[in-house]
Amino acid sequence: MNDMDIDADATDRMLLERMSAGDRAALTMLYRSYHGRLSRFLSRLTRRPDVIDEVINDCFWIAWQKAGSFHGDSRVSTWIIGIAYRCGLKALRQHGDEPVEDDARSEARYPSHCPDEERELRDWLAQGLNRLSADQRLVVELVYGLGHTMDDVAVIMQCPVGTVKARLFHARVRLRNTLPALAGDIPVQSRPIQKENTP
Repeated sequence: MNDMDIDADATDRMLLERMSAGDRAALTMLYRSYHGRLSRFLSRLTRRPDVIDEVINDCFWIAWQKAGSFHGDSRVSTWIIGIAYRCGLKALRQHGDEPVEDDARSEARYPSHCPDEERELRDWLAQGLNRLSADQRLVVELVYGLGHTMDDVAVIMQCPVGTVKARLFHARVRLRNTLPALAGDIPVQSRPIQKENTP
């Protein structure tokens, strides 16, 4: 962890301590701090804004109830995202993951000052991520989007580190094979293989 991560975790721990004593203002602060991250993370699990909002609310209700049981075995962010992940899986079992007909949020994802090239790049990457399995998308988001370690992801997803590494490996291979075609490039399969020069 770098110094910023350490400072952020110390702040989160302090907020959890206050929450365990019944401080609702601390809950509000933690909610505001994590809402954007959780929305982005959960959007890799479901495209339904109503389910995402429900999961975030369920996550913080559980965090409020269990704040006193956090023993510091992981970063607070790992603990909270782990709760959100389990709530998300439960919500999907209850609601399913039907596509959203009205994709009104698609434009709202980007700030108004976001250049067209950046929007195009993000849309291109989003299309590539949509070709992955849900588990692969979540691992990519956790590692590259949110900066979690493999060990953190294993805790969040409650699986062995080896499983996390395998999901990330397969996700990267699939993206490497998919993204050029989505960009209108020559299909990877038809490119000539170039041998690397070895000394």
